Parts: sequence; C-alpha cells; structure tokens
Amino acid sequence: MRTPHPIAAHAPPHPPPNPYEELAALDDGPLDDFLRDEEPAFAGEPEESRWTPPNHRKGSGGRRRQRRVRGRGRTPLSALPLAAKTVITVLVLAAFLALGDRWALLYAERTAAEKVRDQLDLRATPEVEIDGFPFVTQVLDRRLDSVSVTVPDVAADRISLAKVSATATGVRLDGGPTSLRGARVPSLDGEVLLSFDDLNRELGASQVTFTGHGGDEVRARGTLPVAGHDLRLRADARIRRDGERGISTEVGGMRLDIGDLATFRPGARESEGLHLTRESAARLAKEKRRAKELLSVPAIAERLGVPDSAVRAALRDDNGFAEFTGSPKFVRELMKVNLVDLAVDHPALLKRLGFDPALLDGLSRLTRLALVDRLSIGFRLPKPPRGDLRLRDVRVHKDGISVRVTGEGLAVGAAVDK
Repeated sequence: MRTPHPIAAHAPPHPPPNPYEELAALDDGPLDDFLRDEEPAFAGEPEESRWTPPNHRKGSGGRRRQRRVRGRGRTPLSALPLAAKTVITVLVLAAFLALGDRWALLYAERTAAEKVRDQLDLRATPEVEIDGFPFVTQVLDRRLDSVSVTVPDVAADRISLAKVSATATGVRLDGGPTSLRGARVPSLDGEVLLSFDDLNRELGASQVTFTGHGGDEVRARGTLPVAGHDLRLRADARIRRDGERGISTEVGGMRLDIGDLATFRPGARESEGLHLTRESAARLAKEKRRAKELLSVPAIAERLGVPDSAVRAALRDDNGFAEFTGSPKFVRELMKVNLVDLAVDHPALLKRLGFDPALLDGLSRLTRLALVDRLSIGFRLPKPPRGDLRLRDVRVHKDGISVRVTGEGLAVGAAVDK
C-alpha cells in the first residue's frame, strides 16, 4: 500500500471556485431579476418616472446626427473643385476692380465739377456725370465717350437761369484720374431752362406773374404800384433769340387799369396815354354837373372835335345838352381824350372827375421804356474762355422758357491755355 504524498494529503477534495464563473452565474440571479423587474420600485409611482439606465450610444449618435443636420449644405472651400475656386477668385477680383473703378470715377466727377465751377465763376457747383464702364480704360485712353453736366442757378443779367444742362461727346482729357488738369470738348448739345417761378420771384416784386401762352408768347398779369395806387397790369411779351448767346423780350399790349375809371398805355401815340374807359365815359356823359365842367374848358371841346358854337348852345339848353352828351359819338370822342395832357393844364378839373393828381404825375413819369425794363426777361449766356457757345430755338412751355444750346471747341481747366 502506497503512502500518499504529503502535499496531496492536504489538498481539498474539490478544486477552488472560479470567480468569473460566479459572475456569469449572476446573469440569471437575483440582480438580473432586479434589473429586469418591470414593476415600479414603489407603489403608486408613475410609469414615466421609472429609472432607466442611460444609453450613451444613443446620445452620442443623436449629437452626431444633429451636427450632420446643422452642417448640411455647407461645403468647405477646400472641398470645391478647381473650376469653382477659379470662378470665385475671378468674381472677388472683379468686385475689387469695379469698386476701384467707381472710386476713380467719383473722384474724376468731383474734380471736373470744381474746375467747371471755378472756370465759369458759378454760384453753385455743377453736377458732372461720366458715362461708360469701365472708367479707368477710358482714362488710360484719355478720351471720354459722353459727359453730362447740369448747372443749377446760373446768374444771367437781371434774372437767374433755373438750369443749364448739356451733354459733351468725345471729351479729350488732360491728365489722369488722380491728376485731372482740364478737358477739351469738341461737341456739346444741351438746354437752358428759365423757370416762370424764378421770374415771378425775381421780377414779381410788383406782384406780376408770368405764364406761358404757347408759341413764343408770355403773358404778364398782376399789379403795379404807382404813387401809392395798385394798378392792374396786363402785358404780352414775345421771346426771341438775340444774337448767338442772348434772349430778348419784345413787350407789347401794355396796359394799366385804374379800377374801371381809366386805362393807361405808355407811349406817345394817339391811342396811348391815359383814357377813360367806355363805362366811365358813358357814366360821365350822364352826370350833368361834371359833363358841363368838362365842356366848359375850350381845350377839351377842341379835343372832342365839337364846334364852339355847338358847345355854347348845349350849355344854355338842358334838353340840347342831354341830347348832345347822350349821343354815342360824344362817348367815343370822350374816350379819345388823353387825360395826362389835360392834367397839365387843368389838374383841378381832373381831381373833380375822381383822379388823384399824384397818380397822374406818376403816370406821366412812367415811360414805355421804363415799363418794358420792368417786364424784360432777356438774358445772355457768359462767353466761354475758349470755343463757341450758341443759343438755338426758343420754346415757351407752361412752366418756363427753354432754349437749345450748342457748343464747339470748348475747353475747361488747363486745356484753355493750350
């Protein structure tokens, strides 16, 4: 009989348990039952408040999906093809070049406007607009296809022109975009506008209003103060070209109405002067006392073309006087009498007839030339330092007078001296 080995004698009858196997056994143990238990931990607890283990894989996947949604449609520049990159680069460069071209254009327009203002001694800086794109290539060629200039409020003798606008073509530049010294204008075409609103403001101190009446006719209507009396004014003016750069006014049909008593027409002809209106002459013929005072002056009877014997007979007999003064011929002849001439010899008589002696004196001083000067709306364009500037056809519109202007061989700035 063998003797057992000492170590074997002390060995346990079964091998020791494997800890991993014990952990695996827990899969079907109470912990698994606890985790799988679908009943709430506490009675009455709502189902949605039960604790569930976090799903980290689900959360990270949601964030990745969110990032994909947010970044959808965005393509990094590095992922674009070479053709797309080239197009973008060209567009960016074109934008910068266009911006630079516009800056050079604005600078040139401002410089040109200042030179035109100083050269022509204008009260306001004109507006200069250079057409064509790109501008830099035109400057490098030193030639502008078209330049538009608008000058507001140009002084012209007694009045101001509302606007002078012109377009120059084929302009030759002297200098570059940052050193523009002048320009030559071989051809220019434009328009001069004279506004009736400006005329009413500048010449309407006597409350005279100018309005167009078609063709070349302008009507003046309003009041004119004479010796403290506001007389109604009516006049018709015709606008015509005067020489190469001027506009003149031919004023006719001038008339000043003293109420319904008399009408004054300046001038030395028989039809001009101060005359009774038909209404006042007929009224005077019916007023016996004033008519007798009038006929008692031999000079008046002579102007009436009435024989002295007929006048004396009418003054002695009231019936004969009524028949004499009531005839249409008497009223017509009475309207022909120039009361200004009569006032020189018989001022008291006209005062009894209702005329203010101061008014008669003021009318005698108001000559035709003086009244025409008040209503004149002529003007002349300033002579350019170089070249030829001419006015063409004249047109009268509802709002004012327009005149076409043309120019050749003009120059501004340093180009004037060349």
